[in-house]
Formats: sequence, structure tokens, C-alpha cells
Amino acid sequence: MLDLLPYSLLIPLAMALALAPLSPMPHLVEKLIMLKEGTLVKPIDIFDLAMHATPLLLLIAKGAKDWLFASPGA
Repeated sequence: MLDLLPYSLLIPLAMALALAPLSPMPHLVEKLIMLKEGTLVKPIDIFDLAMHATPLLLLIAKGAKDWLFASPGA
């Protein structure tokens, strides 16, 4: 499944959603702080965290898979 997602799509998407909006604080950072503090309880906030984190998590998973299962000498 991850093989179907090209890096040329995942990298810009992950960067855009992880950093949006730049001011005053990216939503992903805001929602992670809320999660840490235990105030992430509204369904809209949980959805927002999932929406902003998913491309970044997919990029990390694809990179880890490619790195772990890379052919030696390739």
C-alpha cells in the first residue's frame, strides 16, 4: 500500500499539513499540546489532529519501510 504513494506527493502534503497555519502556531503542534495536557476531547479537535498528522505518519512509515527493507548495495 505504501508503495503506491510517491514521495513527490507525500513530502509536500506532509509539510503543508504539519505546518499549516504558520501563525500563530501550527495546528499539529497545538493539538499535540492539547493531547499532552489531556484537553483534546472535542471530536473536531481529534479529527483535526488526525487530518494534520496522517500525511506525516504515512511519510515516516514509508521512509522506515524503504530504509528497513532496502536491498543491500542498492
